[in-house]
Amino acid sequence: MSIKLGVNIDHVATLRQARGDVEPDPAGAARICRSAGADIIVAHLRRDRRHIQEADLFELRKLFKRGLHLELAAVPEMIAIGIKARPDSVCIVPESPDEVTTQGGLDFKRLDASALRKSVERLRKAGIGVSLFVDPDASSVRAAKGFGADAVEICTARYAKAAGKHLQQLELEQICLASYLAEELNLELHAGHDLDYGNVAPVAQIPHMSCLNIGFSIIARSVFTGLKAAVSEMKRLIISAR
Repeated sequence: MSIKLGVNIDHVATLRQARGDVEPDPAGAARICRSAGADIIVAHLRRDRRHIQEADLFELRKLFKRGLHLELAAVPEMIAIGIKARPDSVCIVPESPDEVTTQGGLDFKRLDASALRKSVERLRKAGIGVSLFVDPDASSVRAAKGFGADAVEICTARYAKAAGKHLQQLELEQICLASYLAEELNLELHAGHDLDYGNVAPVAQIPHMSCLNIGFSIIARSVFTGLKAAVSEMKRLIISAR
């Protein structure tokens, strides 16, 4: 099965917002990413608007008739914006105002189950595919199925940050087990978070994996190589891993 590359352009917008200017333009970056082999453009509209803005979403939707994926928190305001922007798919993610980046998968024991269920229902009713960002454990994958998700995106942060090959292999095995369960439950399988050029290949080799969403490492590499080369190299790595 072929594997798709979703490129997250949030940090192009981070650089723009640092100066409060119009450059660099996330939409322009998205064009380059697609021309370099990205199958999907990913953007996270945060409640604090620290990078992507609503106007970016609508500009991206005008540019691309397919392959736009949003990350949103399960709150009515954000879900309403997502529905208005009409992406192909939405991943519901946990969000904390004091975090530098997403800290892990949804905590199903502590979240507002009613709000999450309503968010999933609203998005699906609007014809938007829904994935939930989850840690690589059986209970989280089963919970995603119970909330009506079409897909799960497995958080790969623990794998990426594991110290040493032994611990990294243990974390990879957890992702593999979660992937088999997702397949059994008929959930499409995605993965992302802290994936880079040195650790992406083993995740790309996991059976049933259909999409890897990667952002920061690509944008960081692009500072030195240019965005087109950075995307092309990541695409080559995940294809060759199969």
